[in-house]
Amino acid sequence: MAEIIQRDGTWTFDGETLRLVPGRDKGVSLLRRELGELVVPLGALAGISFEQGKKSGRLRLRLREGADPLLQATGGKLAEGTDPYQLTVESDRYGVAEYFVDEVRNAHLLERIPATPCTSYALPGPPVPLSVSAGDGTASFDGEQVRLEWNWKTEDAKASSGTRLIALADITAVEWQPALGLENGCLRFVVRSSPTKAPPKYDPNSVELWGFKKDPLMALVAAAVQARLPHPAAQSAQSAPKELTPPAAPPQAAPAAPAAEDDHDALLRRLRELGELHRSGVLTDEEFTAAKQSVLKRM
Repeated sequence: MAEIIQRDGTWTFDGETLRLVPGRDKGVSLLRRELGELVVPLGALAGISFEQGKKSGRLRLRLREGADPLLQATGGKLAEGTDPYQLTVESDRYGVAEYFVDEVRNAHLLERIPATPCTSYALPGPPVPLSVSAGDGTASFDGEQVRLEWNWKTEDAKASSGTRLIALADITAVEWQPALGLENGCLRFVVRSSPTKAPPKYDPNSVELWGFKKDPLMALVAAAVQARLPHPAAQSAQSAPKELTPPAAPPQAAPAAPAAEDDHDALLRRLRELGELHRSGVLTDEEFTAAKQSVLKRM
């Protein structure tokens, strides 16, 4: 088991699952606090990295495409401090962060996780019901229906239509855009019966966002809806043109599995590395014992 505890949060890896718990420090983003603990199966992971800085470093998880409805709905536009798959690491724990990365990478390699996109979501998305007020309205979702209510700042052209109720079955896509510079953001629902190209300011299926503190929380509504829409892989399969099935290729011998001696040598090298980290004081006695037991179980 590998674990790193920081003011920004705690990440734990048990060999099969990563648990990401946001910290209680006042600098932790509102979105991460509202999301709470995330459980990420190893099979959803595309990679992990650690970047050192002068005062602090950053752990980053990279998920496979189509693994998380939150990332699908936000399109990679979450700000660095808001992204739940990043962790700020203090300089005195760089050694632990590097060890954590090694443990996850080794398990990832041993399990031979493919780099291909996921065909279904590996994470469930935010729980419902939920409701968020930001920008020119309030967006609520109960799992079956989206409710958009307008406030006094909404343009008359949009507010005149009154509260908007959109059935999940009528939604074909959802997107969240952050406010950037002078350009406002939005939470937009693409509705089958009433498509529109109007700016979010006038679109009755959109909440306009102005870059305030609660804007990122609208991404939770987007993710909850996204998790209940058909997965992008299924949509791609339906829209792809049908092709003639090519003749079956002759059977080929399966590639030889890597020799057990190679795995054994790698584990022995890992034990030596852990011993060096322990002797140099990077790993505590408890961390060293837990890491050593994890390696010995694989031998």
